[in-house]
Amino acid sequence: MAETATVRPLPADEVTAWDLEADVVVIGFGIAGVCAAIEARRAGADVLVLERTGGWGGAAAMSGGFIYLGGGTALQRTLGFEDTAENMEKFLTAALGPGVDEAKIHDYCQGSVEHFDWLVAQGVPFKEEFWGEPGYEPPGDQGLMYSGGENAAPFNAIADPAPRGHLARTRDKKLGEKGGGYMLMEPLAHQAEELGVRHEYDVRLRRLVVEDSGRVAGVVATRYGKPLHVRAARGVVLATGSFAYNHEMVERFAPRIHGRPTATVEEHDGIGIRVAQALGAELAHMDATEVALVADPQVVVRGILVNGRGQRFVTEDTYAGRMGQAVLLDQENQAYLIIDEAALEAAFESQSSLAFLRTAPTWVAETVAELESEMKLPERALQSTIELYNHHAAQGEDPFLGKKREWVKPIGTPLGAYDLRGYTGGFTLGGLRTDLDSRVLHVSGEPIPGLYAAGRVTSGICAGGYASGCSLGDGSFYGRRAGVSAAEGK
Repeated sequence: MAETATVRPLPADEVTAWDLEADVVVIGFGIAGVCAAIEARRAGADVLVLERTGGWGGAAAMSGGFIYLGGGTALQRTLGFEDTAENMEKFLTAALGPGVDEAKIHDYCQGSVEHFDWLVAQGVPFKEEFWGEPGYEPPGDQGLMYSGGENAAPFNAIADPAPRGHLARTRDKKLGEKGGGYMLMEPLAHQAEELGVRHEYDVRLRRLVVEDSGRVAGVVATRYGKPLHVRAARGVVLATGSFAYNHEMVERFAPRIHGRPTATVEEHDGIGIRVAQALGAELAHMDATEVALVADPQVVVRGILVNGRGQRFVTEDTYAGRMGQAVLLDQENQAYLIIDEAALEAAFESQSSLAFLRTAPTWVAETVAELESEMKLPERALQSTIELYNHHAAQGEDPFLGKKREWVKPIGTPLGAYDLRGYTGGFTLGGLRTDLDSRVLHVSGEPIPGLYAAGRVTSGICAGGYASGCSLGDGSFYGRRAGVSAAEGK
């Protein structure tokens, strides 16, 4: 109860003096925050960004850097890919559900081309080169890639496949340290600085300050434990990230990923959600999570994934996040990858094979029956699965799950199996419910005056499924909206 009390709003008439003031105060200097700051400043507002770490970047700068964009961006067209906003909308509606915000997806798809052009205008570079191999991200600085299973079953029958994973061109790429996310954030942070956006680092959000009318007037924060009262004359933008590192919230709302947060940073502790909840903000899809299967896609695509009963359950050439969700949510985190020696050698020779995941199989055997016994699967279970798979694979077909012909080959011997039980981790997708102007909505459905939000602190375009680039995509897109709305006092 004491912790809950600390996030309750502070009445504005109890503030005796403001330590800092601005028209628009942005909380968080990641992708949503920097885009909000740029657009608010361009709309004529004096902008102050409060960041709890020692510099800009957040989870965005540590990420692979995909931005999910389509509808016929200049990069897509240059590389020979046709796409429309309507086609993009079909895919996202199918892939990001169930329960997607259809109005938000429509809005995002319709504005996608303009958003790409805006990013380029801010100095974000994209190399005009396509990477078509399975993988988490391109091995080099290629600018376009399939990043959500668009060209795999079942989505390739729902919408015409088009690659929409746009990746900022990297320099001196270092996986996990300096990749596409860093190269995306760097020019945006510099643009904000050139526009005159002010910032204060090592400042932690604690509470919102609210006027008698209910309008958010500022925030209470701390720096090294010392309270700071910051006035926002026009509005506060929450860009504080997800709740993936708030273990209590994860256990309550998304228990399946409890204890296994990935692709996020420890600062994602849910504070933005909690202070808005204290004002009566509505939440959406708090149980939704992205789940990654931690295995080399070049190996996975050449084998077959089976569950604890030795049965296939997902096509192996789809998006790794879709596989991860299937393993964790549908198969109780029970999964094994079966691959023969020749296919494994071919995977390791691939240019995009991930060296840090290049390990020997958990079990190896000369026959399927022997492997089945070593894995302690029910007798004949794996044998039947491989026999049926090979029967159709001899014709280059996978009539059950729709794996693409180029990856369908009979599984021979000797062979091995990777134990992937527990090899999943993820981050949260749920958060504050916002409208198309990035206004935070009260449980009544009305906007909370003076409060805006974007990025993973909100429930964005993802409601259940995911595609790489959606977080940076809707975070930057609706970050821009939040900045404009706050500056204009919508």
